[in-house]
Amino acid sequence: MNRSTRRRMLAATATGLLATSLGVAVSGTATAAPGGTALRACKISTLPYPTDTYRADANVVDPTGRYVAGTALRVGETDNQYLLLFWDGQQVTEVESQGMSTPADINADGVVIGNGWAESGYGQPWIYRDGKLEQLPVLPSTGIFVSAINDAGDIVGYGSDVVPGQFVALRWPAARPGTVEVLDAPVDAQASGITDNGTIVGSAGPFGDWNSWVRRPNGRIDALTVPGADWSLVNAAAGRWAIGQVWLGGTTSTSVRWDLRKGSYTKLDPEISGSTDVNVKGVVVGGDRVGRGSTSRVLPGGGEGVGVGARSISDTGTIVGFRNVFADRLTPVRWTGC
Repeated sequence: MNRSTRRRMLAATATGLLATSLGVAVSGTATAAPGGTALRACKISTLPYPTDTYRADANVVDPTGRYVAGTALRVGETDNQYLLLFWDGQQVTEVESQGMSTPADINADGVVIGNGWAESGYGQPWIYRDGKLEQLPVLPSTGIFVSAINDAGDIVGYGSDVVPGQFVALRWPAARPGTVEVLDAPVDAQASGITDNGTIVGSAGPFGDWNSWVRRPNGRIDALTVPGADWSLVNAAAGRWAIGQVWLGGTTSTSVRWDLRKGSYTKLDPEISGSTDVNVKGVVVGGDRVGRGSTSRVLPGGGEGVGVGARSISDTGTIVGFRNVFADRLTPVRWTGC
């Protein structure tokens, strides 16, 4: 359930390869928190993926935890083949992709949206449903990108340079298939999340001077603020929650969670590096951690020479992302019970 914008700050990165065969589990369990508090068993397993690929990654999970979408790379003698991977439980379907297409979000019906590139070199979003990959309609622009889809099928994103040097927030309404519309939103806006009741969140402003906003279902727009912040970016939303990054001075940005009903905010555990997703319970993932309230815990599977990164979390608590054994192969993974 990934509702994250392309401007996501400090997102987890990975390189290298992890030698593993199709469907082989990678085990790891965390059973206690600092101070000895007992916790549920938190386990990691490898998602099945094509064994002839150089690397594979899981980008998004739907709210139920059933559907997952990701990417893979198959290295050929002359050209590399990029793949999109779509999981239904443990069954994976691979679809050849033109260039580096990346899933952006997935809803409870298994409908996936993502971003790719047109022959012109401009951004071109796509949708995958009922086993078919299709391009979404676009407006004249130097690039259109999608960010999130809700369970009704409404999609939000943004376009660049519709007005030179600025962005506009966009919506692909499920009630009007085949159309895209410019949202009534702040100037120079990018929409980065949409909840099931149609609430939309995003950020606006020139580079480095961003401000976050929320657009209510009735069209009212409110600011998402953090007193004293020089700038703010909202990354994702689910239910009553939104998450993002703010700059309060110092050497790094601060991850925060907004309560969209109250308009209030709380700081997340500083150990969470770059929050990437949130579920309807307000549980947050970012880097190698999962956070509840103001605390967080490390996800199992990492260690010396091994990196893990959480990208997306379902409403049921299933988390997906990657595991990277350096100088080996990157693999898609799923955490449960965390």
